[in-house]
Amino acid sequence: MVSLWGTKNGEEQQHDADGDRDDSNSRQPSRHSREADERTRLLPPRNDGYLDPDDPAVSPYNLFSVRAVRYVCVLFLIISFLWWVLLLVSIFVSPPTMHSRGSGFFDFSFTTLTVGNLLIGLLFFSTPSKSMEICSLIIAALLLLDMVIVLAVQRLRSEEGWVGIASVVWATVMALYNVMSDRVVAWGKQEEEERLTGRKETRRTLREWCAVLTATIVMVVYIIITILLTATLILRSRDASLKPPGDRYLVDGDKYKIHLACVGNITLDSDGRRNPTVLVEAGEMPFEDTMDDWIYGAYQNGTIDRYCYYDRPGFAWSDNAPSPHSAGMTSDALSEALAKAGEEGPWVLVSAGIGTIYSRIFSSRHVRDVQGLFLIDGLHEDLLHRIGSPTRGFILWARGVISPLGYDRLIGALFRHRTREDRVYGKSAYQAGKFIKAKLQENLVANSLTKNEVSQARNIQTPQTPLVVISSGIEVRSDDEWERKQQDLTKITDNLLHWDVVNKAPHRVWLTLDGRKVLEKRLGQLVRAK
Repeated sequence: MVSLWGTKNGEEQQHDADGDRDDSNSRQPSRHSREADERTRLLPPRNDGYLDPDDPAVSPYNLFSVRAVRYVCVLFLIISFLWWVLLLVSIFVSPPTMHSRGSGFFDFSFTTLTVGNLLIGLLFFSTPSKSMEICSLIIAALLLLDMVIVLAVQRLRSEEGWVGIASVVWATVMALYNVMSDRVVAWGKQEEEERLTGRKETRRTLREWCAVLTATIVMVVYIIITILLTATLILRSRDASLKPPGDRYLVDGDKYKIHLACVGNITLDSDGRRNPTVLVEAGEMPFEDTMDDWIYGAYQNGTIDRYCYYDRPGFAWSDNAPSPHSAGMTSDALSEALAKAGEEGPWVLVSAGIGTIYSRIFSSRHVRDVQGLFLIDGLHEDLLHRIGSPTRGFILWARGVISPLGYDRLIGALFRHRTREDRVYGKSAYQAGKFIKAKLQENLVANSLTKNEVSQARNIQTPQTPLVVISSGIEVRSDDEWERKQQDLTKITDNLLHWDVVNKAPHRVWLTLDGRKVLEKRLGQLVRAK
């Protein structure tokens, strides 16, 4: 109803309009009181001046000390990688002053471990963990023990040389550096979290947990590798206590030592001249485990009065020679060792398998001192390609790289009762890094340098030198090419005394009774031939 003065109703209408607006406003949902959904923050915005823990600005890299540790780690990785490349090359070609008398595989393994250790440290640098720190400490302790073993055992110290010693010391220092860097990053991470977020962060993201798990697994593998390296070094130090018969002589400018031994006394014939000494060249394995039994039996039976034998570089008690190393270089080393030992001819050269290549080269370089050649199922120079095949070379290299782990030698020592003798020159000698390195060197130059040297030796060899050839019946009948080459070996001189094919005898002819009888009989005839 309209008021008489026209004011009351107007005020009521204004009041009603204001009430309607208030009601409509109250019915509209507030921005802060709406229903929660997946976009709603669980925590209100921080107004205390600190950053969120997940903010990328919260990083240990903010600290110069952490960045400096990382840059130094990168520098160490580059240095270690360059050293690793140099050691890899030195397996095939020895740089000046870098030859070690050992295989060279141990220092390569230590450097490989160092590169891997530093790489893992860099990949997971920003994710420090207690497990990785503990693993790094274990590796550092084991490497420290390895360093002590190498430095304390004279034979190991001599074989590894300054290259091996530097490699194990560097590996130890880098393992300790990894421990230090992990602690520095952990400290920097805590410092930045407390400074920027107000508290230390105790939780990890899924990505961080995956990084920690991966790093821990890799470090555990490194621990196992280091344990195997340490155990193999302990075995090597044990084997170093085995004294060789005879003596070891420095050769090739005092770069390495050759083991040489002689049995028996010098005797004279009726004319007062020295009877020949039998100089034995082993085949594919060390003399002590292969030919020693039947040669010593011939000596005991009076078939021969005296014999000498040696270990080729890398075999038994002999050191490894610098790479590359050919059969002619080995013959020169033998000549030097004989001269230093005061041994003189005349010689009757007895050799087997690939050893016949070495004895033929030696004979051509000592034509006046050699009174006879005795070849037992010898390898012909035209078959050297079998020794020098690339596939065989790669397998030997791969075996050499993993040989410092010594898993096969450790299994033999722990469960098969293998002794020092077995590992130095016996049935387990082929597992040693030195032996594998010698075979790899043989492979690398077999079809080049060695083949040229033995071809020259054939032309130089005096035709009147008495010759005896003994062949394996099994090898001759199973391989036509081997039979043809055995026949060709009977023509390397014009004075063939005997060629015997021993029926049912293997490549190592002396392993059968008939083979021993033929060998001893023909050796006696050759020694007494005029």
